[in-house]
Amino acid sequence: MSKVLSLKLRDDVFQEIETIIQKLKIPRNTYINEALSFYNRQNRKKILQKQLARESMLVQNNSLEVLAEFEKLDDWSME
Repeated sequence: MSKVLSLKLRDDVFQEIETIIQKLKIPRNTYINEALSFYNRQNRKKILQKQLARESMLVQNNSLEVLAEFEKLDDWSME
C-alpha cells in the first residue's frame, strides 16, 4: 500500500532530481522512493553501530573478568 505525501523541496534539490530522472528515464516517485530506502538503510546501520558499541561497553568488564578466570585455570593446570 502507498501513502500520499505532500513534500516541499528546495528548488535546487528539485531541479537536480528532474535532471537525473530525465537522464535515467524513471518516474520521480520511483527515484524518491529508492533514495529514501537507501537513506533508511544507511541510518539503520548507524543506529545498529551505536547500539553495538554501547552494548559492547556494557559487557566489557564482564568479559575481562571471565578472561581473568580462564587465565587462572590455565595457570592452575600448568602447576
